[in-house]
Amino acid sequence: MKLTVLGLGYLGTTHAVCMAALGHEVVGIDIDSARVAALSQGQLPFHEPGLPELLKRTLDAHSISFSTDFSQAAEFSHLHFLTVGTPQLPGSEAADLSQVWSAVDHLVPRLASGNHLLVGKSTVPVGTAEQLQQRVNSVRPPGVTVEVAWNPEFLREGHGVEDTLHPDRIVVGTQSGWAEQILRQVYAQPCADGAPVLGMDLATAELVKTAANSFLATKISFINAMAEICEATGADVQALAQALGSDPRIGPRYLHAGLGFGGGCLPKDIRAFMARAGELGTGKSLAFLREVDEINLRRRKRVIHLAEELLGNDLRGSTITVLGAAFKPDSDDVRDSPALAVAGELSLAGAQVKVYDPQANDTARRVSPTLSYAPDISSALAGADLVILATEWECFTQLDPVHAAAIVATPRMIDARNVLDARQWTAAGWQIRALGRSPQQSG
Repeated sequence: MKLTVLGLGYLGTTHAVCMAALGHEVVGIDIDSARVAALSQGQLPFHEPGLPELLKRTLDAHSISFSTDFSQAAEFSHLHFLTVGTPQLPGSEAADLSQVWSAVDHLVPRLASGNHLLVGKSTVPVGTAEQLQQRVNSVRPPGVTVEVAWNPEFLREGHGVEDTLHPDRIVVGTQSGWAEQILRQVYAQPCADGAPVLGMDLATAELVKTAANSFLATKISFINAMAEICEATGADVQALAQALGSDPRIGPRYLHAGLGFGGGCLPKDIRAFMARAGELGTGKSLAFLREVDEINLRRRKRVIHLAEELLGNDLRGSTITVLGAAFKPDSDDVRDSPALAVAGELSLAGAQVKVYDPQANDTARRVSPTLSYAPDISSALAGADLVILATEWECFTQLDPVHAAAIVATPRMIDARNVLDARQWTAAGWQIRALGRSPQQSG
């Protein structure tokens, strides 16, 4: 099939390349000419395992191209995927939908006659698809019909290729059988591989993504709330999580205490969900998400307090190494990154902070240029009074504690992700603390 993808951020680029890999002909559109030029040369603007190889393969096969020209998109296809960003509005918890409206205003007036399908994939407040249909109807040319559908994405950064090519479910919110049939054709290969198609109305499809993110955020914050209780009582959050996760009604996934969630989706999505509920007069139904958000942010403060405990309540003049800048491993995304937030707070408290991330140093430097960034692990550890493991990259979880102890000034570690073997690190001479565990349990 011929299709276009409007918006070439993480979601749009991943979707466009994977659709081309499935055999479709794809044109990707973005207003950023530098990004379009880089993608046309096979250069990704972000780190995503497996995607560079797919991009090169699809470019070589001439199954994908990139452009800034909305007229080209309008002429190329009658099927358009909307993948623009919906960030948090400055000074508000609501979602900024300006990119959504702009993309429609640029594309729809240029469409050729006939029937077109505009498929939203961006995470938006419930009701946006209905508003979008009204806007489309007001700007479409004579002889053109445009139906809006919604097909939310469920990509995990670091696993975006797998999640697109082999999704665990395909949600399609449509207004007609025609639209659902087209989307079934788009995803014919994943469907053949066993991915179920869940057909529903527009509003429900919009809610699926925000509800899923809210549930996930709640589960993460729940175990981090339990970590706070464990720290106050001497209980062990790791053992608690194992026992809870053994209950089939609960399950072990994402029941892992640590520094909390970040990134460009969960934090802004739950806030936008709360804002939309308020607009609908149902704010009380999502009041619990306020505490979910606050629990998550408190974990960052707890790491700062642990650092103060280990360094005598005064961070001034101390050298602290923060291992990690990305919000999660296998990504260079530093949006709302807990690791980078902790590094920044330590610096403001007077510490000399060194940051190292195997992929996110450059993106972190653009966001927090005042921090110091080490070129490798050894340089990062050299002379450190305290090390904080803030992003669970494998190169950090597999560190040799004996070797690391010989590099630092003082072997002190805060395992903010609960991923290290505390006994092994203690045996190597480290004083180690972990979130949700007492000093005895940590070490």
